[in-house]
Amino acid sequence: MKLYELIKDTAETVLDDIEISSVTDDTRKVTEGCLFVCVKGGSFDGHSAAAEMLEKGAAAVVCQHDLGLGDRQILVSDTRRAYGRLCAAWFGHPEKKLKMIGVTGTNGKTTITNVIKHILTSAGHKTGLVGTIQNEIGDEVIHTDNTTPMAYDFMSLLDRMVREDCEYVVMEVSSFGLVQNRIGPSWFDIAVFTNLTQDHLDYHKDMEDYFQAKKMLFDICDTAIINIDDSYGRRLLDEADCEKYSFSVKQSADYYADGIKIKSTGSSFWFCHGDKSYLVRTRIPGLFNVSNLTAVTAVCMRAGIPMEKIICAISGYNGVKGRCEVIPTGRDFTVICDYAHTPDALENILRSVKEYTEGRLICLFGCGGNRDAAKRPKMAKAAASYADRLIVTSDNPRNEDPELIIKDILAGLENSTVPYDVVTDRREAIYHALKIAEKGDIIVLAGKGHEDYQILAGMEHIHFDEREIVAEGLKLLD
Repeated sequence: MKLYELIKDTAETVLDDIEISSVTDDTRKVTEGCLFVCVKGGSFDGHSAAAEMLEKGAAAVVCQHDLGLGDRQILVSDTRRAYGRLCAAWFGHPEKKLKMIGVTGTNGKTTITNVIKHILTSAGHKTGLVGTIQNEIGDEVIHTDNTTPMAYDFMSLLDRMVREDCEYVVMEVSSFGLVQNRIGPSWFDIAVFTNLTQDHLDYHKDMEDYFQAKKMLFDICDTAIINIDDSYGRRLLDEADCEKYSFSVKQSADYYADGIKIKSTGSSFWFCHGDKSYLVRTRIPGLFNVSNLTAVTAVCMRAGIPMEKIICAISGYNGVKGRCEVIPTGRDFTVICDYAHTPDALENILRSVKEYTEGRLICLFGCGGNRDAAKRPKMAKAAASYADRLIVTSDNPRNEDPELIIKDILAGLENSTVPYDVVTDRREAIYHALKIAEKGDIIVLAGKGHEDYQILAGMEHIHFDEREIVAEGLKLLD
C-alpha cells in the first residue's frame, strides 16, 4: 500500500510516494519497508527505538514529538490513536463494512454478547463474536488472549469476518480497549452499558477514571441501551449524547422485565416495551441473567429481529461456559462454576443461587495477584452476605504470595459469623468442598469460570480446568 493512501486520514504531511509493506508498533515485528508507530506503553516507549527501527529497515516512523529523523518521521498528536486508525486503513476499514454491536460494563458482557450472537445467527444473520472466552467467525472458534484484541489483531479479525461474509459483529468492549484505542475508528450501531463496580483499579486511578473509560463507547455509537438499575448507568443515561434507551429489572424503563420467576432450572419473565409485553422463558437461572436477557432482547429488537424469533432463540439457549454453569456430579448436591471475580459479581451470583438452595450455600473463592488489592476484603464481605460456608483459596496468584493475598481477603471476615476454611491450593480446596457437601447443598466455585488455567509465579500458566478437577474429586469420594 502506498504511504499516502495509508496515512491520509491520520497525518496532514506525508513523505514521498513510497510502498509500505506492513504496519506495526512492535519492535520485534519490524521488517523491510514497514511503517513503525512509536507508542508509549507502561514500561516501554517506542520513541526510544525509532532510529533503531529505521536502521532495521522501517520505511518511516510515526511519532508524537520531533525525534530529529528528518523526512523519515511523520508527526501526529497521539500515536496510539494514530496506530488504531492506521491498522484500520491497512485492512481497508473493515469496521465500516459490518454492523457493530458493542457491550461494556464490569459484569454481564460475555453472556449478553453470546446470546445476541445466538439470536442473530438463529435469525439467519452470519455473525462474528469478539470476547473474553473466545472469538468466533460464524461457527469457527478462534483463541483470544484479550477481551478486546490489540489494534492490528482486531482489524485483522474484522477483515476476516468481512471476507467470510459476516453481517454483524458483537463484541465485548473493555475499558482497556477504549483507553488504548484498540478499536481504532470503529463506530457502533448499538452499544450496551451493563453496570460499573470495582474492578481494574490497578489500571484506572479511581472509579471516576474507570467510568470515563467506559463512557467513551457512547461517544462512538448511534444508539445506547443502558441499565438504570446501576447508579453509573443512571448517570450515563443523563450524560450520553447519542440516542438512548433505558432497561431495568426493578422499575419501569424503556425496556423492562416484570413478573420475574426464578428457579434452579431457569427463569421466566415478561419483557415489556411501551404497551406491549412478551413472555420470555430461559434455561439460564438468576436475576442478573434476567437483566442480561432484557438488554439482549432490547438490542435485538432495535436490530429489527422479530420478537417471536428472539423468544424462540432465548428459550433454546443453554448458557455460556463458566457463567452460572452447572457441572454435572450425579450426586445429591450441585456444583456451579462462575467467573465472578468482583465483589458485585460475587454478590449477584450468590444472591441468585441462594433463592433456590435447599441446603447450604458453599462458596469457594480467591482473588487474583498483581491486581486491585482493595477489592479483596470486599470480596469476602460479599461472599459472607449470602453464603452459609466459605472456602478461601487461590485464584491466579501470579507473582504475589498466595498466603498474603488470602490474608487481605480474611480482613473482610473479621466481624463475620459465617464459618470458613482456608485451603490455599485451589485443587485441594475444590476436593474439600466436595467432601463437606451434603444433600441439597450448592457449591459455587467463583472466579475461574471459563478459564482452564492458573497463573502462578513467573506468570507461568498451568492447565487447571475446574470441570476436570470436580470429576477427579468425585472419584476420590467413591
